[in-house]
Amino acid sequence: MQNINKNNFLFDDISSLKGVGPKIKKYLKNKKIEKIKDLLWDLPNQIIDRSKISNLKQLEIGKMMTIKVTVSKYSFPRIMNLPNKVICTDGDKKINIIFFNSREGYIRKVLPIKNEVVISGKINYYKKNYQIINPTYIAPIEKKDDVAKIFPRYSLTEGLTEKIYRKLIDSVLNKIEDDEDWYSDEFVKKNKFRKLKDVLLNLHNPKKEIDIQSNDYRRLVYDEIISNLITLLSARRVVKIKKKKRKIVNNKFKNIILKNFSFNLTENQNNILNDIDKDIQSDNRMFRLLQGDVGSGKTILALISAAAVIESGYQVGFMSPTEILSDQHYKLAKKLFFSTNINIELLTGKTNTKEKKELSLKLKRGKINLIFGTHSLFQKKIEFHKLGLVIIDEQHKFGVKQRLELAKKGGANCDILVMSATPIPRTMMLSIFGDMDVSRLKEKPKNRKNIITLAKPEDKISELWPLLKKQISINNQVFWVCPLIEKSNKLDCSSAKNKFDLIKKIFPGKVGLIHGALEQKNKNEVLNKFLKNEIKILVSTTVIEVGIDFPNANVMIIENANKFGLSQLHQLRGRVGRGKNESICILLYKKNLSINSKKRLKILKSTNDGFLIADEDLKMRGHGDLLGLQQSGIKNFKFADPLQHKSLFLLAEKNIKKIDKNNLKKFENLLKLHDRSGIVSEIVN
Repeated sequence: MQNINKNNFLFDDISSLKGVGPKIKKYLKNKKIEKIKDLLWDLPNQIIDRSKISNLKQLEIGKMMTIKVTVSKYSFPRIMNLPNKVICTDGDKKINIIFFNSREGYIRKVLPIKNEVVISGKINYYKKNYQIINPTYIAPIEKKDDVAKIFPRYSLTEGLTEKIYRKLIDSVLNKIEDDEDWYSDEFVKKNKFRKLKDVLLNLHNPKKEIDIQSNDYRRLVYDEIISNLITLLSARRVVKIKKKKRKIVNNKFKNIILKNFSFNLTENQNNILNDIDKDIQSDNRMFRLLQGDVGSGKTILALISAAAVIESGYQVGFMSPTEILSDQHYKLAKKLFFSTNINIELLTGKTNTKEKKELSLKLKRGKINLIFGTHSLFQKKIEFHKLGLVIIDEQHKFGVKQRLELAKKGGANCDILVMSATPIPRTMMLSIFGDMDVSRLKEKPKNRKNIITLAKPEDKISELWPLLKKQISINNQVFWVCPLIEKSNKLDCSSAKNKFDLIKKIFPGKVGLIHGALEQKNKNEVLNKFLKNEIKILVSTTVIEVGIDFPNANVMIIENANKFGLSQLHQLRGRVGRGKNESICILLYKKNLSINSKKRLKILKSTNDGFLIADEDLKMRGHGDLLGLQQSGIKNFKFADPLQHKSLFLLAEKNIKKIDKNNLKKFENLLKLHDRSGIVSEIVN
């Protein structure tokens, strides 16, 4: 095998490239380009065709054009801040070439008087004269082929010009050597892939707009998917390969807990509990995802599983992303386990130093059976006596590496159960949760009523006031969700602050406001007031905590509903309907809806099934806009789209089974290119 590390320079810091000083490095960092390889993944977002040379009779205002002209006259004003001007002609027609912040010597050098030149830039019209301001390219007529060609265009930040950026990319492309491919020749040929070097040269020098179904682009997509799956597969093998002591479960606590319920478990819930029990009693460690729609009863199943582990002599750690959610789970557990001798505690950032020390000591001595908390639960100072199960709520907030670090707290005998309320389309399941067994909780408890969903134009907002007055009079509460915190001139969206001011005039003393710019302390204060029913209407942006139960909240009003994706609307709707009474979700929309917006609202009105909604959302919007991928913390793929590249996801799922830990070496550079190498090394070693 040839040396697979020929292109190791790609993993060097971007500052090692010629032409990248502190300033340029800072600008590149704004584009999240920190290593040389990052330049290669930043593909052009469009092309500029400068191949056609036009004369001045053919000028079109606002268009990028390439012209051939003769330099006629300079105008270098001696007044500060005025631009330099060069008059160029083509027969009897003329155009002004305007330069801001350019030295006189530079202009004379690139545009010598009476010389023929080729200039490329955007055509403007000012005071009855055509002009190009700060032209993109200038070349003498004998070098016209350097300008008159198709140029790729990149999304650039302030401080970076196309010329500088393109020079950097070319310097990298010119240095890349042919590497030994991580795939077999047969596989590459069968799938019409080419060597990565050729793929990158083509994609950065396109003759037309990039086609995401082209063979070159598909090669990048497959690379990205397979690198992700190798990472997940490595994590799964580490968890599964290490044997643990079998836990003995007789369901004593489970039966006590079920007697405290006012309802029976569904068949779906019982089947999932059986799977979890088998995992717990197996000599393989459990690494299971419990994926359930909003309000499907995931927490109840997690707590029953916790009771089974405690019964077998182990401790359980239950981690949530926020203090308020940890506190709610803690209170639910206290209520369910009141007739058992299970010792339950809560540890969060709010816990004072003295209490933390006491809890830490009790935990280390095995005096605590079940502890709830946020990230603070798994700090280095916190030690368990005999940790047998880690439960992680809203698991998408934590990466593969974090999940394994949590499990290490309990050593080889610690099982892991993670939960997510975010519905993920089936085509994405393996590429996100490939390191886990997956249980899907689709049935909702029988006492849960469906949420009635209605749509109403925003100009009829006044019709909602009587409804709200009636709901408040019968002790119900209301969520009012707006897309933005402040007014925006660019987006036609309502402001949460403005809406708060309007509603509190109608319902004085009964309205609260919460948004992302609030400090966590203030946010928790408002949420606690809402939980205690001290606030009747909560005006909010989309920061409402996923998973928190507000039993009295029976009305959800979502303003500018046409601005949200299906999955996000469904998640917001899931904040109500947690109590015994019927709930209502009202979708306010602007007039003149697009066809897609109408379709989204229609789908949401017709179903409460989050998994069906996620699949429909994927079909309509693509993976980049999904709540589960973008707004809930799951890392987006850079190239792969599960809707457009479904066949490649399926191909990767089939081929990943053929990759074992003994031949991971040949994928080393692939993993490094996609920032997976460090994670895999840590997992495997």
